[in-house]
Amino acid sequence: MSARRLPLDRSTLCGFLAILLWSTTIALARSLSEQLGPLTSGATVYLVGGVLCLLHLRRSIQPLIALRRLPRLYLIGCGALFVLYMFALFEAIGLAADRSQVLEVGMVNYLWPSLTILFSLLLLGKKGSWLLIPGSLLALLGVFLVLTQETAISWTSFAHNVAGNPLAYGLALTAALSWGLYSNLTRRWAGSDDTDGGSSSSGGVAFFMLATGAVLLLLRLFSAEISVWNPRAIAEVLFLGLATSLAYVCWDVAMRRGDIVLVGAASYFTPFLSTLTSCLYLQIATGPGLWLGCFAIIIGSLLSWRSVTDARESPTPENRRPYD
Repeated sequence: MSARRLPLDRSTLCGFLAILLWSTTIALARSLSEQLGPLTSGATVYLVGGVLCLLHLRRSIQPLIALRRLPRLYLIGCGALFVLYMFALFEAIGLAADRSQVLEVGMVNYLWPSLTILFSLLLLGKKGSWLLIPGSLLALLGVFLVLTQETAISWTSFAHNVAGNPLAYGLALTAALSWGLYSNLTRRWAGSDDTDGGSSSSGGVAFFMLATGAVLLLLRLFSAEISVWNPRAIAEVLFLGLATSLAYVCWDVAMRRGDIVLVGAASYFTPFLSTLTSCLYLQIATGPGLWLGCFAIIIGSLLSWRSVTDARESPTPENRRPYD
């Protein structure tokens, strides 16, 4: 049997780079929220990121020209989902009771990879085999293990933990749902037209980030949160703004022209990378339940990834492309 080659093109590799950059988000967002507050930190990060995206976009195409080329449904629908995701994520991280709970909130948010694959069945015409069921259940089990760590593994302990901070967990789940929808609707509404090298879609991401920063800044005006600026906070804002702008542009390219199923499956490794980064940067000691949950999510990702094909293809092994 001949070895199969991985169809890794630049667009798919862009998705992998986005995953690596996103692994720093939870740690830095929490650190910034403790210093500036979630609204201020989110507003500054996405305003910086949006400006950087526009500066990059000017090298290939005028931003307003890029914006006019995009479908209105994509700009409005995906733009709203983008803003909702950023608001929900930063608020969830900021509302976490302590740094340990930040990891739990982050894990709930990391349901978005499995939701991306599930939504692809409904929105992109993908076809799933029976492996999708155990894969999805394992992802949910991973979150369950995380939210019951250091307690008895039961529905009672799970419910008690969630009831202790329902708003933070609810916002994290909202973030997961909105990003799963955004990833698929970007592919459906913006398409995979490569006539301008992806500059038009990158223009959409730039304006989405600026819109996010503007919305969070407006909400900040009506908030009583206290911000304490210092050199560390400035450095973290600049780094996260740069990493975020690059990550979302790369992700948008991957969702439009890359292998959405492979990238979505690989994104399951984000919880592990993010947790590792957060533990090191925020100096958090974790129990075995958290890591068991991470590994359950990763295994579930592999099963989900293997289960999905294009609806037009035969599910037989001979006709099934391994990463589509």
